[in-house]
Amino acid sequence: MSVKDHIRVNQVFSEDKTGRLFFDQKTAQITDLSGVRLLRCGVDTVRQLYQGLLRPEIMALFEKPGAIVDFAGQRWHSGRVGRDSGYQYKLQNADLGFILLIKNFNAKIDSIGPHLKIEVSPHAIDSLSPERLQDRLDYYAQAVLTNVARNQCAVHIALDLQGWTPPKDLVARLHCRARSHRDISGIQEIQWDLKSSVYGRGETYMFGSAGGIQLALYNKTEQARATDKLDFWESRWKERDSFDPKDPNNYDPSQDVWRVELRYHHSVIAQFACGSVDCRTGATLETDSYAGLVPHLDGLWRYGLQQFKLISRPGYYEAIWTLLRTDVRVEVGTESLLDETEYKRYYKTSKGFSGKNVELFLGNFVSLLARERVGAKTAFDRLKDWECWPVIRDHYADKDMSERDIYKHIKSLLEERQVRWGRAI
Repeated sequence: MSVKDHIRVNQVFSEDKTGRLFFDQKTAQITDLSGVRLLRCGVDTVRQLYQGLLRPEIMALFEKPGAIVDFAGQRWHSGRVGRDSGYQYKLQNADLGFILLIKNFNAKIDSIGPHLKIEVSPHAIDSLSPERLQDRLDYYAQAVLTNVARNQCAVHIALDLQGWTPPKDLVARLHCRARSHRDISGIQEIQWDLKSSVYGRGETYMFGSAGGIQLALYNKTEQARATDKLDFWESRWKERDSFDPKDPNNYDPSQDVWRVELRYHHSVIAQFACGSVDCRTGATLETDSYAGLVPHLDGLWRYGLQQFKLISRPGYYEAIWTLLRTDVRVEVGTESLLDETEYKRYYKTSKGFSGKNVELFLGNFVSLLARERVGAKTAFDRLKDWECWPVIRDHYADKDMSERDIYKHIKSLLEERQVRWGRAI
């Protein structure tokens, strides 16, 4: 079912596409958003992935974990990382704002593979133009790998605003195709980018999975204070609150800032690159880099807020969702191609060859697990950690099966094999 916007009007009650009053014709209710201040919308995180062959000299940097080493003309902290990251080693320079994750766990060290992921911090994203940042990323990749090829990127787009807080029934009224959501309102321990903070009280909401599109709403003031970065973010809010030209200094230090953040996994970006079309030429985007993606961030922002819909009543957006979807532009210093592109995701799975392979793989996977007496929960967790999980998830989604349904399917197959075959397996 399509969802409509309420009528926007100005202070004299004339229809106005920029008005901050929203009129519900059915209930005659007026929602006044004139007190909402849109401070800043930008890219909060960039993760650029690369394929290639590891240079032999790179591994020498990790002989003494925790050492400060020379790399690419700078000093870096070297070390190991947990298996959950998908990589074995890291080089980190927090002053520059880069973390290099090196040597994929699932690829041989002497073979070409997805051996590098570079994560960029907000201050590095802000300090470099998209082109210069991409040059820096490619430079580091050349220093780590030979036979280098970009392997897509992932981005987080974040809007900071004041004058609005999520309603208490947010979870009930936020409709989405995502197969999971989390309300962390009662939890006191929360991890933020590998740092721990202690607070709760309805200040964090998460929808969707990390392997697709994820929506996060959280109290950015509290999070920045907990990670000792409030000074950095306040400086950004004071210099970048440009959405309201009539009030250029609209950040109020006495009010908390809330963040609405859309997180796009690199597999989803790849789907957009293959499926979106330039309206002038008919060509697909085919971008594999952050710099190539930047002109399309406005399109991703709007797409995300159409996938996650905050509803006021059946068939109508909540007024704040209309404001965020239509008025916000991602500030990256590059011309937007929003009006010249038709954004659509291309799914490679669910038909013919690949769909058949998913079914065959899962059957063999379960048979091996049954032989090793592995439980359904452990099996499902291992499956979700695999790089091909998005392919499997999307294949079953096309059959109207949620992640919970896939888990139940695996559990049923495991039980069937154990009952039929017993210890013979």
